[in-house]
Amino acid sequence: MRRSTVAAAVGALVAGLALYGSAQAQEEPVQAPGAQQSTLRAAAEAAGKFVGTAVSDGRLNDASYSEIVSSEFSSVTAENVMKWDTTEPNRGSFNFGPGDRLVEFANANDQQVYGHTLVWHNQLPGWVSNGGFGAAELTQVMNDHITEVAGHYAGQVAYWDVVNEAFNEDGTMRPSVFQTTIGDGWIAEAFRAADAADPDAKLCINDYNVEGINAKSDGLYNLVSGMLEQGVPVDCVGLQSHLILGQVPGDLQENIQRFADLGLEVIITELDIRMTTPSDPNRLQQQAQDYETVVSACTAVPGCAGVTVWGISDADSWIPGVFPGEGAACVWDENLQRKPAYDGILAGFGS
Repeated sequence: MRRSTVAAAVGALVAGLALYGSAQAQEEPVQAPGAQQSTLRAAAEAAGKFVGTAVSDGRLNDASYSEIVSSEFSSVTAENVMKWDTTEPNRGSFNFGPGDRLVEFANANDQQVYGHTLVWHNQLPGWVSNGGFGAAELTQVMNDHITEVAGHYAGQVAYWDVVNEAFNEDGTMRPSVFQTTIGDGWIAEAFRAADAADPDAKLCINDYNVEGINAKSDGLYNLVSGMLEQGVPVDCVGLQSHLILGQVPGDLQENIQRFADLGLEVIITELDIRMTTPSDPNRLQQQAQDYETVVSACTAVPGCAGVTVWGISDADSWIPGVFPGEGAACVWDENLQRKPAYDGILAGFGS
């Protein structure tokens, strides 16, 4: 609820109580509506952050779903339709229709678009992953893809995950087709191509299990530090934050701060917190506390630009399909009803 609406509501309450006389009013003093009557979007804005969600293209025609997306979030990320297998299923043949729908939706609802993702080892069309290209040709293929996709959306996308999930758990480079064919320079090459295609977009590298200070996040830190020293146009780091109930890293804020100290923006990009299913009230309260902890860590660091949750509803979550017996990771349940996690996020933003 926006401030003007809150003020009007308070005024109406005061006027109503006056009808019962001052004594009654003293017994039941008027209080401003609590944080639970705010929206995530308003709470994030008040904290100087954005709050986003991943959007399923197939759900935008669902009025209840699209109403939550439009009213609760200031940023939208395409869950799948800006990935390589959708945007360039065949070499040189591009499909921008689904991504364009999200951009139109965002424009209609005064939201920013977070582009995800230009280069990733997963959800690649077979002609890329099994193409048998040499280093020079695969570099050209990668650069052409980045040029076309980022160029198509130039001026319409605020952030791009240029490179996604490039690291092994021990901090070494994942042996993707790009790493094994092109070599260590492929990430810097991708960032330079993205910068040339859209100089105004903020360019990010994104990964999971890098929320705390560990071997993997150290590898990421060393990579981006080196790229900055080389003048590579990297602007931000995305911490995916696919977390497990009760296991938010204790050094999350410290980790956010060290990346911010490099002059980078830090973004919580794919937040969800899974549990053993079925859920119960105790687990849902722990989940709310965990969401609050994560969002509070971002709120506490000026260089943390915002938080994106990975999807709206437990019914649409990717978790059960990958982690059998686990789920209930989102902020809304299968029936699009708010869970305690919603109030946890509000509290994390200081609402």
